[in-house]
Amino acid sequence: MSVLMVCMGNICRSPMAHGVFAERLREAGLDTVVEVDSAGTHGYHVGAPPDRRAQAAAGERGYDLGALRARRLTPEDFHHFDYIVVMDEENLQNALALQPDGARARVHRFLEFAPQRAEREVPDPYYGGTEGFTQVMDLVEDAASGLLAHLQERHRF
Repeated sequence: MSVLMVCMGNICRSPMAHGVFAERLREAGLDTVVEVDSAGTHGYHVGAPPDRRAQAAAGERGYDLGALRARRLTPEDFHHFDYIVVMDEENLQNALALQPDGARARVHRFLEFAPQRAEREVPDPYYGGTEGFTQVMDLVEDAASGLLAHLQERHRF
């Protein structure tokens, strides 16, 4: 089983989601059963580590994003991953435009897995202050827990 988290540049939201979901998998003893990665729909930051503010917000809650590096979403990802999880409508449309025929991946918005939340999109905190990164962490933690529960129920882990 494999999950790919996707945002625009792969330096804020998707690496935060990657780090949180990886920790949820470790806590559940599923880190050797479910692969997690992250990518961006644009190649602005390929090879760069997560934004320092994303790393700080994650670090305050015990998540280490330091080893992650940005990469771009590819058509091959739709054949490799079972779930491609996007942060917002723009990235959903960008991902679907790249999706090749016959792809196995199911594409979802991340907040589909947090139905208790009123928000439907994880907002991009890049151009704001630290409070935006805190809000993203709140949303990502809820959705990561929901995604884990979904996988456990649907795939009987």
